[in-house]
Amino acid sequence: MTSRAGFCKPPRPMAPPLLTLQNTALTFGGRPLLTDASLSVEPGERLCLVGRNGSGKSTLLKIAAGQIEADSGERFIHPGATLRYLPQEPDLTGYATIWDYAAGGLAEGDDTWRVGYLLEHLSLDGETPTANLSGGEARRAALARTLAPQPDILLLDEPTNHLDLPAIEWLESELAAHPGALVLISHDRRFLSKLSRRTLWIDRGETRLLEQGFSAFEAWRDEVFEQEQVDLQKLDRKIVREEDWLRYGVTARRKRNVRRLAGLHELRAQRRDHRGPQGQARMTVSDADQSGKRVIEAKGISKSYEGRPIVADFSTRIARGHCVGIVGPNGAGKTTLLNMLTGDLSPDGGTITLGTNLEIASLDQKRAALKPGWTLADALTQGGGERVEVGGQTKHVMAYMQDFLFRPEQARTPVEVLSGGERARVMLARALALPSNLLVLDEPTNDLDLETLDLLEGLIADYAGTVLLVTHDRDFLDRVATSVIMAEGNGVWREYPGGYSDMLTQRGAGVESVKKDQPRPGSKPGKPPSSAPSNAPRKRMSNKDKYALEALPGEMDALQAQIAKIELELADPALYARDPARFARLSEDLAAAQARLAEAEDRWLELEALREEIEG
Repeated sequence: MTSRAGFCKPPRPMAPPLLTLQNTALTFGGRPLLTDASLSVEPGERLCLVGRNGSGKSTLLKIAAGQIEADSGERFIHPGATLRYLPQEPDLTGYATIWDYAAGGLAEGDDTWRVGYLLEHLSLDGETPTANLSGGEARRAALARTLAPQPDILLLDEPTNHLDLPAIEWLESELAAHPGALVLISHDRRFLSKLSRRTLWIDRGETRLLEQGFSAFEAWRDEVFEQEQVDLQKLDRKIVREEDWLRYGVTARRKRNVRRLAGLHELRAQRRDHRGPQGQARMTVSDADQSGKRVIEAKGISKSYEGRPIVADFSTRIARGHCVGIVGPNGAGKTTLLNMLTGDLSPDGGTITLGTNLEIASLDQKRAALKPGWTLADALTQGGGERVEVGGQTKHVMAYMQDFLFRPEQARTPVEVLSGGERARVMLARALALPSNLLVLDEPTNDLDLETLDLLEGLIADYAGTVLLVTHDRDFLDRVATSVIMAEGNGVWREYPGGYSDMLTQRGAGVESVKKDQPRPGSKPGKPPSSAPSNAPRKRMSNKDKYALEALPGEMDALQAQIAKIELELADPALYARDPARFARLSEDLAAAQARLAEAEDRWLELEALREEIEG
């Protein structure tokens, strides 16, 4: 830029960074996790931190927050700079209520009004005891605690987890207006693209900085890998030339020979020590026989709980090959609608007609099918054996594990100690191994890294069957959905052709929060009002209901196994002639077991609907 006098103005001095990490290294479990990682956070920073699951993103953020100490490297935080860190698993121990916990992050002089404002937008009641919180509620309380002080540096690890679409879009605007610096980890590509201006990539223990936001990252990453492959090929050719010289070109000049031989040893060591990119998961879906062209037809279906309409007079026709997304705020009834469309829940009114020859494979958002006590190998083989049948071929479980980026030594690892991303890959592996022509995916993108998301998108695009998909991931919907069923409120659902962005264009608005009563005039901001209608204690599950919700699937499995055993014995055509008393007793036992199963299923569906309404 030139002044009127023709002289160049001196460049504006850059403000010193608020936080830096240099040459950070950390070994975890005997394996180098970070070898040479660096991070610089400047005032007003908008940085996203990306990398494969297990690459060390969360670990680097913890080191930056001062939560853990690296084996080596330097950490500097500017004196006087305030920092707040959002962990993936917050600890609310020592705080009686949500309000106490959220306000506990304030420093002297901070405005308590912010706490009330954030709790309201995150659909939390400040008077709720922390002992009664679900995992999702604890995460949202931690988000309120982190954002309330408006610090100089915000370090956020997966802030959109357990948020519905209205809350995610509100959080985007809140963070965009934040005056301080942001460092974000998230699997939500749309969220990162909107908020980031620089991208820090953790790859094989080291960090690479892109001076652009996340929207430019994937193309840049692919260019880096391509150039790395070219450089590796050049290195291989150079080693071949030097080895040829060693065999045929050695001269009597000893010093030159020793120096060149040392260079060859260095090239070989460089090639040996090269760590290529982590492999990609290889996903193959087991196709069942083709379904009929009409997969699901719903005509005027309705469902209500305690007088509240969940689905009101909804109709749709889903054909083979469609990928239908279901979106709406938490509590709108997405899982209820999904269960009705797949025949797992009967509507109060209207009809559901399922097509012929349907084989359904499901992935539930709670990963409930992973039984405690199972090892990774047990989970992939349904509890026993060493082989998995996928796509018409039988694979050893070790080979199938490697397809989903698990190491052989993890075969006996209990599933409960796996990370969120690893459990997500286990559930995908289980669902895709089942022969199917209808995939039912409830929040499949939770905890998946970007590369695995890309593969899942490709799999859905190539899948010969039909897909029903519940997700809050707007970018994922744009890439795979042929239509979107949208919650309009008061039990009304409407279907829009195309993805999420197409729905926005047609509808003129995104997903809206479930309407709440407004606070009474005169209620004191920042303090949890005790009598304002908007802050009346929300319905929440008792400990007994929570236990029942967790225990009922196991009870239903046991009842189904008992029914199958009885039916197998009753199938013996000679049983009645041989032992009529036993035949009668088995028939009574079968009727009783079927009645108990129906009762258990009804109770589970009731509790699941309550859980979704509360948004656990």
